[in-house]
Amino acid sequence: MRKLTYYVSATLDGYIAGPEGQYDFLPFEGEGAAAILEDFPETMPTPAREPFGVADRAARRFDTVVMGRATYEPGLKAGLTSPYAHLKQYVVSRTLLSPDPAVTVVDDPVALVRELKEQGGMGIWLCGGGKLAATLRDEIDELIIKRNPIVIGSGIPLFDGPFTPTNFAPVTTRAFDSGLTISTFSKVRPSADDRN
Repeated sequence: MRKLTYYVSATLDGYIAGPEGQYDFLPFEGEGAAAILEDFPETMPTPAREPFGVADRAARRFDTVVMGRATYEPGLKAGLTSPYAHLKQYVVSRTLLSPDPAVTVVDDPVALVRELKEQGGMGIWLCGGGKLAATLRDEIDELIIKRNPIVIGSGIPLFDGPFTPTNFAPVTTRAFDSGLTISTFSKVRPSADDRN
């Protein structure tokens, strides 16, 4: 079965964007950026793939991206209706009309992810945002957090939803001279003994 991976950049204090959705303060440079381009080339938006030298690189982990409307909206306002044209794209919204034939708009993210997991293919990338991640918390199999050595004080949290403790186990962490760390966590599933 395919996995849903919440792969996202965050600050030390757990925010994925500023209060108005800003993310331009998150650096993308040096050996950390090189590692991301090597390991996750498909996560670069289509217009950035050639400038970053990954236009010809095959996907390593994901062939599908799921994002919330707030994550999709900045590109849409700039005229970019298909930000990840090299992937199957889904936007979760109750009000957005499909702006591009390559983008599927859905209003039930849980049903979508469950259906996608049953299909063949590579992994499913949950691109953001915090409210969608909270809605899909039970469906997330893996977290990959690119934690930047920045504190911003307020903004959009990694998970923007109700208090719901959910356990993840650390798998790997890579640290870079810039202070960036890329940590992978796997969902801790209750055993049969825990459920009885």
